[in-house]
Amino acid sequence: MGWVVDNRQPVGMSIRDWPENERPREKLLSCGAAALSEAELLAVFLGSGTRGLSAVDLGRRLLGTAGSLRGLLSLEPSELAALPGMGPAHASKLKAALELASRHLAQALDREDAIRDPEHAGHYFASRLRDHRQEVFACLFLDTRHRRIAFEELFRGSIDGAEVHPREVVRRCLHHNAAAVIFGHNHPSGVAEPSAADRAITLRLRDALTLIDVRVLDHFVVGDGTPVSLAARGWL
Repeated sequence: MGWVVDNRQPVGMSIRDWPENERPREKLLSCGAAALSEAELLAVFLGSGTRGLSAVDLGRRLLGTAGSLRGLLSLEPSELAALPGMGPAHASKLKAALELASRHLAQALDREDAIRDPEHAGHYFASRLRDHRQEVFACLFLDTRHRRIAFEELFRGSIDGAEVHPREVVRRCLHHNAAAVIFGHNHPSGVAEPSAADRAITLRLRDALTLIDVRVLDHFVVGDGTPVSLAARGWL
């Protein structure tokens, strides 16, 4: 799909005065949501602008203040509410919409019986971890046929030897009677390149789980783009 063009009307002009085919709501109904720019999608969500700003102008201002759509959506509810034109009502609705979208994607992936390939696993971890503002280390527990048993967020904070405890991972594997696991954690910076600490803790966990015959299939680092697989790098 090509770039979505944000057709700019004069700042402050009421959307009611725009040509009908350029009004965000009508454009969405006739062309689909994918045809709208990020500012136009926010305008549909907001419903109205503020004094001197149309809803699209307000959407652009919010995106500019946050730096990007990802930056806007990753703000805490209180931070969103403090932005001009948002307030508690819009902030809570936006966070609820984001959570619904996240759950929809996760449930769509959950309907698959088994993890088919590394790309599938990477998408799964991205859907669960990408929007966290702190590092979260998670584990996907699998049976002998690589079907999902459970997904758990195990640790929060800096993902290094002091925060990720192999004993706890072993305990959860035994609890679920897992035959294999896939690890994943996010980099809130958006840069998915694995660090030396990421590689070191992966090997520590692999060695600990080998003692109870649980295979570590992969460890994904989630950032803004495609998740990075440590197994694909030959680091497992």
